[in-house]
Amino acid sequence: MALKKYNARSCGIRFRESASFEEITTDRPVKSLTKAVRKTAGRNNLGRITTRHHGGGAKQRMRIVDFKRNKFDVAATVKEIEYDPTRSAYVARLEYADGTLAYILAPEGVKVGMTLMNGPKAEATVGNCLPLAQIPLGLMVHAIELVPGEGAKVARSAGNACQIMARDRNVVTLKMPSGEVRMFNGRCLATVGTVGNKDWGSIKLGKAGRKRHMGVRPTVRGVAMNPVDHPMGGGEGRTSGGSDPRSPWGQLAKGGKTRARNKASNKVIVKRRK
Repeated sequence: MALKKYNARSCGIRFRESASFEEITTDRPVKSLTKAVRKTAGRNNLGRITTRHHGGGAKQRMRIVDFKRNKFDVAATVKEIEYDPTRSAYVARLEYADGTLAYILAPEGVKVGMTLMNGPKAEATVGNCLPLAQIPLGLMVHAIELVPGEGAKVARSAGNACQIMARDRNVVTLKMPSGEVRMFNGRCLATVGTVGNKDWGSIKLGKAGRKRHMGVRPTVRGVAMNPVDHPMGGGEGRTSGGSDPRSPWGQLAKGGKTRARNKASNKVIVKRRK
């Protein structure tokens, strides 16, 4: 993926950098493989705001991605590379030999016309999905299951991948994008390669309106408020001292541990993230 820059014809595009979409081959998704995204504007079933700064935004239809890839030993041809407005990654439309259509996350390097396979008999090449126990050491994988047959949960966003570090019988050790080293069941399926659209994190929106199109409303800094409105507010002139960073309700925002001490998955973590 490459980024597209613009001539400064207006203030809104002076610093804008967007995706070139050169990998996208069609703008017409298969409607039966999409579903509408219902907006909640950050409200719960009682109408109370539970997530601030959400609201508005363009209408979207999410592409239904096949994260299980349990159609084994059936060749699939990549027909299109498509955009998904609800994901950072692009999606690839597959057509299996029996005529079934499905979307998968588009790996880096997969092109239209390539043939992909799922299952234990598949080769460990980019785009193929097979059990972790059968993938050679050192390869990068994405869309990894935490529980065999449950569907991919790990390394699904643009540019992400895990590296296979070690294998002991039916236990495979992976290095996560965060630097954490973790053990997985060797029967868990994973897709070989890295998720595409790796330059997604370098996009510059250029203007506030594009953030509104994404459904994100303005955020006012706590230090810009009055003391009656926020614990970090007040002060003569510009000031951010006097209290530690915290939420409007007084809860400390930095330095606290967020992981449960007795979490069941603690025993499979070999090394914590940096």
